[in-house]
Amino acid sequence: MTITIELDATLAALLQETNRPVQDAAREMIVLELYRRGSISSGRAGEIVGMPRLEFVRHASRLGIPAIDINPDEWEAEKAELDAWPRS
Repeated sequence: MTITIELDATLAALLQETNRPVQDAAREMIVLELYRRGSISSGRAGEIVGMPRLEFVRHASRLGIPAIDINPDEWEAEKAELDAWPRS
C-alpha cells in the first residue's frame, strides 16, 4: 500500500537533514514511535526498517526507547518469580 503524506517545508527540511531519503527517515520515525508505544514488536519493527531485531533494539535504545519498559513493582515481581525457579 502506498500512502501520500503532505509535509510542510520545515518538516521536510528536518527530515532531509538525516542525510537519508525523506521516505526512509519518515518510515523509521513512524516505526520507532509504534515500537515505543508497544504497538509492534522489536522483530516486526526491525523487519519494516530492514534491520535485524537486535540491531533495531540497540538503535532504539540509543534513541532513548527502552527495550524493556516495566515499572519497579513489575521488576520486583519478575525477580521474585526467577528466584522461585529451581536451580540445578
